Amino acid sequence: MLANLLFLLIGLNHKTAPVELREKLSFKNSSSLLLNLKAQIPYFKEAYFLSTCNRVEFGFILEKDKKDFLLEELAKFLERTFNFSWDRFKNHFYLLENEEAVKHLFEVSCGLDSMVLGEPQILGQVKTCYQQALEARTCGLVLNKLFHRAFFVAKRVRTETGIGGGAVSVSYAAYQLAKKILGSLKERVLLLIGAGEMAELACLHFRSSGIKKIIIANRTFSKALELAEKFKGEALSLEELPLALTSVDIVITSTSSPSFLITKDLVASVLRARKYKPLFIIDIAVPRNVEPQVNKLENVYLYDIDDLKLVIEENLKERKKSALRAKTIIEDEVFKLKKWAEELEVLPTIRALVQRAELLRQRELAKTLKKLKNLSEEDRETLEVLTRSLVQKLLYYPINYLKKGYHENGKYAVNLIRQIFELDETFYRMSLKEEEEETFLKETISPKSEKIEGSNNRDLYKIQ
Repeated sequence: MLANLLFLLIGLNHKTAPVELREKLSFKNSSSLLLNLKAQIPYFKEAYFLSTCNRVEFGFILEKDKKDFLLEELAKFLERTFNFSWDRFKNHFYLLENEEAVKHLFEVSCGLDSMVLGEPQILGQVKTCYQQALEARTCGLVLNKLFHRAFFVAKRVRTETGIGGGAVSVSYAAYQLAKKILGSLKERVLLLIGAGEMAELACLHFRSSGIKKIIIANRTFSKALELAEKFKGEALSLEELPLALTSVDIVITSTSSPSFLITKDLVASVLRARKYKPLFIIDIAVPRNVEPQVNKLENVYLYDIDDLKLVIEENLKERKKSALRAKTIIEDEVFKLKKWAEELEVLPTIRALVQRAELLRQRELAKTLKKLKNLSEEDRETLEVLTRSLVQKLLYYPINYLKKGYHENGKYAVNLIRQIFELDETFYRMSLKEEEEETFLKETISPKSEKIEGSNNRDLYKIQ
């Protein structure tokens, strides 16, 4: 990364830590946590905090020599904030620096480091994490660039690979199956039996398709009501199943009931009331909630979790192939970010070089204009343009050399150019000694010319 700065990432995830530890470190409001972190640990310049059900990660931009101090204070901060022993759990944490940390953030944003390969929700969580770092004012030049690049990489991976294609979760597979069978779901009615996590995920998928109505039935009515309110649906008790089955098009079951909730006799009893309209039942529960003989009834189609697993396994194979291409894209983007960081390191030298040349140009031009008192305004502007153009063309070569990096880490060329053009103390001492001449220059150069001059200077050392 930058010459004296370090990008440090410390965290744990579903691969390195059990859920009971991840739960201890969960924190909903990252901005308030970052504010506390900033108040208690003075060793970093920028920071973010990412917390999801499968990971907890801190990212820091800090001076390299502050690393050990920060880690020591962070351990104390985590113990105070989350009430756990650092020594007991420190082996569950991973520590990444610079390019490896950048690569990891990109992989997380693309869903390559998720429990479900390629899942899209994590990108939204990363964006929220970035927003909360902005709110806490712990996000500066480096993290701004880093996060925006992560968002770009995630979009590029989604566009250029099939990493997000196909169903790889049971709930999403059930949703995809329903779409495949019925086509548009906009005029359909869905009955969900169960109000757990899989039912909630199914609600998310079906609601996004614009389904006409969602009905939720559960043994505990209050849970059904809570989920129904969240997704603007209707809640029922299990005793009302016969009535619900007369009007729905799709049924998805996901309860932990040890016995069948939907039997052949139950469905047979509602067929006449349904006018034998097709009924699709997807049983994703283990043990099963639907009696297998239901599938023998006229216009009733039953699918169980084994039917979905075949689809999921095939889709996972395709996602793993796409993940190889995604990793190549990430390597490419990490390299580009590294080049940006290297260019940023030489920016102060480029800026000083431009300022040095501009000061000399203005000084010599002022001397010439003082002798040529009878020049018209048009001729003065012509000289202004001529001298500025000459300076820009001469500076193009050293600036281009610095930016392209034809040298080891850029350090040799930076030092050489600073010495050749005397960009350090000598230059600034000389500038301060000639305050009277500077005042004269300000009076000589017109406001219009100053505006053009500033614009051109920025163009000279602009870093893409």
